[in-house]
Amino acid sequence: MIKLSTKARYATRFLLELALNNGQTSMLLKDIACKQGISAGYLEQIVPLLKKANLIVAARGSKGGYSLGRDASKITIKEIVEAVEGPIAIVECKNLKNFCDRSGTCAAEKLWDEINNEIKKTFEKRTLKQLSEKQKNIIGENVINFSI
Repeated sequence: MIKLSTKARYATRFLLELALNNGQTSMLLKDIACKQGISAGYLEQIVPLLKKANLIVAARGSKGGYSLGRDASKITIKEIVEAVEGPIAIVECKNLKNFCDRSGTCAAEKLWDEINNEIKKTFEKRTLKQLSEKQKNIIGENVINFSI
């Protein structure tokens, strides 16, 4: 089974919550954790990775918290995944040099390259802004209207 780690999924949800906030104000970690149903302790482990990748900025003080490091339309899903996971590779031999002594002689190697490149392209095409717009549509569809 090929799957993204919990860290990559939670990093995406963390940034999604900031994008949904429209960058209007900084958000506290505990508020993001509560809104996304993620442990604040787990998010604390992800924050340094996102800061290092310049995906978020932290502000101190009474108006402190976290905000996006740049506009959501400029942040790709690939950047988010790579910030917490490192380079995207579906098999270890495509990520680690000298991992396999069959490199260059393996018939499956080209297939792994093809699949890996398609995954990267898909992640590069998708932005945090696009994801936040989809989330807003989902939220809007699930709001019950009680007006008469």
